[in-house]
Amino acid sequence: MTVDDILLETEEKMMKTIEAVEREFAAIHTGRASSALVENIQVDAYGSMMRLKDVAGISTPDSRTISIQPWDAANVQPIEKALLKASLGVTPRVDGKLLRIFLPQLSEERRKDLDKICKRHAETGRVSIRNERREALDQAKKLQKDGKITEDDLANAEKEVQKLTDQYTAEIDRCLAEKEKEILTV
Repeated sequence: MTVDDILLETEEKMMKTIEAVEREFAAIHTGRASSALVENIQVDAYGSMMRLKDVAGISTPDSRTISIQPWDAANVQPIEKALLKASLGVTPRVDGKLLRIFLPQLSEERRKDLDKICKRHAETGRVSIRNERREALDQAKKLQKDGKITEDDLANAEKEVQKLTDQYTAEIDRCLAEKEKEILTV
């Protein structure tokens, strides 16, 4: 393994961390209907667990409603059960072969709670990025100890890893600021 391999691997892991944080943020509902709120909920359909978006069409007819149209009418009950189990804080309404979720207006207290949840997800992402930095530095130090790279190469690797860490930490901060703006603005 070379320093370039370590840097590429570290950057790939950091990108995956950013994607995970963005997925967590997308699942936090902000009073506006979004299919991201429900699309990955696991539904017991056809004898196995499947994502909701794989067993039904999901649409948002207006800013407060999520409409779910199962491909197969037999899946209405399992979808309703999965939505209740998902603890979204809302109850789906079954309307024949269609399920509707009506999202209430967010109270100020709930907005602050959602903001805290977002901050927790962001901090988890930052910790993950710092752990990836530590792993990369440990690998580079091992290469230097084994005589495969020079001290100058190690110093350059440390600078590059720190640059990546700063870049991806700033990206998490940007995503957090965007989500906070979405949550806290009425």
